[in-house]
Amino acid sequence: QELEVKNRIALVVHFPFRVWKNVRKIQGRLIRELEKKFSKKHVVFVANRTILDKNFRRKGLQVRPRSRTLTSVHESIMEDVVGPTEIYGKRTRISVDGTKLMKVILDPKDKDKENVETKLATYAAVYKKLTNKEAVFQFPEV
Repeated sequence: QELEVKNRIALVVHFPFRVWKNVRKIQGRLIRELEKKFSKKHVVFVANRTILDKNFRRKGLQVRPRSRTLTSVHESIMEDVVGPTEIYGKRTRISVDGTKLMKVILDPKDKDKENVETKLATYAAVYKKLTNKEAVFQFPEV
């Protein structure tokens, strides 16, 4: 899946959830190699996850696992999107007109690593495309 972000193209790669654990281990190297191959493209990895709505009993299930709720799936998508980096903290800003803006603070250790700085806009755009929620990714100010 490709999407346009500020004169660059972001490449979103979806993985089946079953292989996601293995992908996470080699994510850093995989992204580096793919970005070398497709120059001028940012590569983002995401796992395919299932969201069960409130009336999950129609599907013949007794309980809805917490990992299938909308909130938890969106949280995990955010973690997938920022890939090799970790999320350090989150703030939700609710403006006067009621719109929510999520400020996501990334781990300061990864600030200098493999051009994460340049990808912050890409992360926001990909997250917006996948979940329809606004998010701003940043590093903590020292």
